[in-house]
Amino acid sequence: MSKLQLSIALGDYDRTRALLDGSVQIDGVDPVCMTLSPEETFFRAFRGLEFDISELSFSSYLVKHSRGECPYIAVPVFLSRAFRHTSIYVRKDRIKRPEDLKGKRIGLPEYQLTAHVWARAVLEDDFGVKPSDVQWVRGGIDTPGRPEKIKLQLPPDVKLENAPEGVTISEMLDRGEIDGFIAPRPPSGAALKNPNVGWLFDDPTATAKDYYRRTGVFPIMHVVGIKKELAAQHAWLPGAVLKAFTQAKAVALEKLADTSATKVTLPFVEEQLKAARDAMGEDYWSYGVAPNIRTLETFVRHHHSQGLSGRLMKVDELFHPATYETYSI
Repeated sequence: MSKLQLSIALGDYDRTRALLDGSVQIDGVDPVCMTLSPEETFFRAFRGLEFDISELSFSSYLVKHSRGECPYIAVPVFLSRAFRHTSIYVRKDRIKRPEDLKGKRIGLPEYQLTAHVWARAVLEDDFGVKPSDVQWVRGGIDTPGRPEKIKLQLPPDVKLENAPEGVTISEMLDRGEIDGFIAPRPPSGAALKNPNVGWLFDDPTATAKDYYRRTGVFPIMHVVGIKKELAAQHAWLPGAVLKAFTQAKAVALEKLADTSATKVTLPFVEEQLKAARDAMGEDYWSYGVAPNIRTLETFVRHHHSQGLSGRLMKVDELFHPATYETYSI
């Protein structure tokens, strides 16, 4: 019997490379893989439904899934995870501590981006800065006029305006027209060289480690989605996808730990790997629901409280039913 030929869009990460080079196979699937940037992948997946299996923004997925409008069903494969303390830049000449952001103007490329949900969660939970406490300014990081991928209905107390036509939020930060900047990428151009622009947290790594010690939360950015019609037609497919991505991650971690000749163009890899496992456990980048229940519960709570989810979702509604449990030997 011939295999399913399916299009797959995902990033070129160490944890996906075994799938991309074919050394790990998805059972029953003949893949046509495309490695794209997250922005292109998400835009094409949600606007054009161009891929059978796709890396997805967790926030965009939840916006549409909570409304019953998502053409994809997710599996608990978390291709991107990051502590977003490094995503918050401010004018250091006027913002000295997180609480100073109340009443100020913060630029962002899209309000509903997953990185922004997590950054706002940190600001609210740890420093009392609510989304309604600031003026949000939406615009492109490098290119003016970036649109929101998904139509939103935000709470009435959330203040969101567009950046002036032809102007990026990086330029606004450099000129002091906004007080802060939150994005998955750093500000560009002159803003990065401006001595008055810097991270909100002077030592974001230490702040993030403290956040993890207190909460046990390692933020999830991206999930993997399968077209619902395919998952309905082939009941074995979601489990096969979870299995293959888990195997690919295991290959990446095995190579990372082989430091006879480091696989990453970075010094101190062995030390960093040991530090991550000492702080977060052997499987610090875990897939599956059970090891990530606290992170998932935190995200759905904030996603809803920020006005992005159509309703407060339960964790047991987020993923395909076949992926909540796996076999063991």
